[in-house]
Amino acid sequence: MKLIAIDLDGTLLSKDGSISQENKNAIHEVQKKGDIIVISSGRSFHDTKYILQKAGIACPFITGNGAISFHTERFIQNLSLPVSVISEMIAILEERNVYYEIYTKNGILIQKKGRDLLNKEIEMMQEQSACFPVKWAKSEVDIQYNQHGLIYVDQYQDMEFSQLEVYKLFVLSFDKSKLIELRELLTGRDNISITTSGIAKLEIGHPKTSKGKALAFMADYLGIPLEKTVTIGDNLNDLPMFDIAGMSIAMGNAAEEVKKQSTYITTHHNENGVAHALQKHILS
Repeated sequence: MKLIAIDLDGTLLSKDGSISQENKNAIHEVQKKGDIIVISSGRSFHDTKYILQKAGIACPFITGNGAISFHTERFIQNLSLPVSVISEMIAILEERNVYYEIYTKNGILIQKKGRDLLNKEIEMMQEQSACFPVKWAKSEVDIQYNQHGLIYVDQYQDMEFSQLEVYKLFVLSFDKSKLIELRELLTGRDNISITTSGIAKLEIGHPKTSKGKALAFMADYLGIPLEKTVTIGDNLNDLPMFDIAGMSIAMGNAAEEVKKQSTYITTHHNENGVAHALQKHILS
């Protein structure tokens, strides 16, 4: 029996956010064979659960870059941030005037002014460079606002976080200098983890949060040795899984660093890359 961990964005999901019929069929074939599929995403618990239910895929899943592990309709791991850390991160992010979301047990908190902030940043970047990819940036914004489980708030500072079990803060900025400064400021802290799932993103979580640690936890929970694990992904937050899995498969659209650390490379996520990988390396 094998455990196959599959990322969502840029991997299982097509550009329009759907899971192709080819990918769904391949996943169901693997499950019928007796292997276990686990979805491992940076997305929220509510969004991931909705995506899988809509696609008709029943399987364990890991969300929030490894903060939450969910199996047979129950949480088997939940790594949330202390209120003191949340308050500190909010102060830092507010001071830098960046767009960010807060992932909680109830859903994703988003400030009502958030889209305006992002649109102004896109306009500013376009003024600085005529080559700035406006269409791509707007599609990134749309992805965030199409998530399932959004909760709109006026001010994050007004929230009572002690009861919300915050497991991730997600930053989106098209100003590279802001992200570099923020990453440099946060790197090396022992009370948080930081990772990224794209060039405009920075994700802050519990210090023990990573997709790799969550995969190891899930494998141990299911009694599957790590050498029998396979992972499929495309971005830097997938590398902790690549480091420990018995086999790692990078998407054709994956970041170069991810491709370099993979066992195999499959086709693009818009070309049913997951289905190709499963057919070639698991089902054949």
